[in-house]
Amino acid sequence: MLKLRAAIVVEADRPGEGVPAHPAPPARPQREQQLMVELVGEEGESARRPAIADVALVGRCEVHDEVIVNVEALDLGLGSGGFDVVHVNLTRGLEAEGRAGANVMKLNYTSLQHTVAPVEGEELGVPLGRPAAVLALHGQLAAVAWAFKQRTPDARLGYVQTEGGALPGSHSRTVAALRERDLLAGHLTAGASFGGEGEAITTGGGLHHGLDQLGWDAAVCGPGPGIVGSSSRLGHGGMIALESAHVALALGCPTVIVARMSSSDDRSRHRGISHHTLTVLDLLLEPVTVALPAGMRSPVGADLRAGLGAVFGGAMPSRPALALEVERPVRITRHDWRRAAVDLPGYAASGLPTETMGRTLARDPLFFGAALAGGAALAELAQTARALAGSGGEG
Repeated sequence: MLKLRAAIVVEADRPGEGVPAHPAPPARPQREQQLMVELVGEEGESARRPAIADVALVGRCEVHDEVIVNVEALDLGLGSGGFDVVHVNLTRGLEAEGRAGANVMKLNYTSLQHTVAPVEGEELGVPLGRPAAVLALHGQLAAVAWAFKQRTPDARLGYVQTEGGALPGSHSRTVAALRERDLLAGHLTAGASFGGEGEAITTGGGLHHGLDQLGWDAAVCGPGPGIVGSSSRLGHGGMIALESAHVALALGCPTVIVARMSSSDDRSRHRGISHHTLTVLDLLLEPVTVALPAGMRSPVGADLRAGLGAVFGGAMPSRPALALEVERPVRITRHDWRRAAVDLPGYAASGLPTETMGRTLARDPLFFGAALAGGAALAELAQTARALAGSGGEG
């Protein structure tokens, strides 16, 4: 059920506010507007609430505009939804402009359905031969992209945003920062996700377009910020990784699963290697590559506990010993487990995001270490693919 309220805009940022100091690439105009609104019929501090407006969908807002906002996420106190979302501007109507050539609908049969021009072409060139990394969480993206660039400075890495987390592509500040620093060569939004530099009807279409038409040397695909979860094996947004990995494999992409790991998550099912990643690795129809920080023998059990001290040493938080006895599916042994050197101090000094779900890099080095290892493994596969292409081999 939609939970909508009338509100008045009391603060609104201006074009260019709230974006990096250096100009973003021309292909990435500011789409998300930060607002403060006051609910109609209420008084006091509780009536004033942060909100966002997707400018491409509902147009810009000005102070004193009357708007309808969706208040569900903020009322529920969701960690990734600490704001209301503008549904319509009653004062200005919808001033957003459509895209030329748009003939495909996204957010179909909702009140925010809109047309896009899909990137998919008629040709299907497979196998692609270029690698793809699959994320469990958006918070892994920056570390993967940074590690990839450290290993392959001249390679082009693109991002295909999938379902599973936030759907608006404009909602990711991480993507904007990575594009500004040339750590990402492009941003496509696939499926119900929307608002990237190009719109794909499917994840497969986005991967194919980026790797085959845009000249990416590698791709990373995964959900936007935030993720839904029910603590069950299958009922969480991280399951999109299973679908993404299968389509990447089907397109002939050497595929890396970036393991979700944690050394300090309060929930035992996410400590060590998360049950989200274990479920995906257990259910995959074909083997993939999975990376661990160098020096770590196993993602579970006593070997993981010993490896944490060996790899991260003093970076590990001082807290009681972790309960790492996670059930280990037998089928995870069929995957290609690789060890990769990680540079936590270098990443910490990069200025990129170093916090996940309220935990800093110093408190949860394993989360960032696993993502950095995934980026390094992706770079290794990209180097191999380029060498094969240069020698006239497949891919």
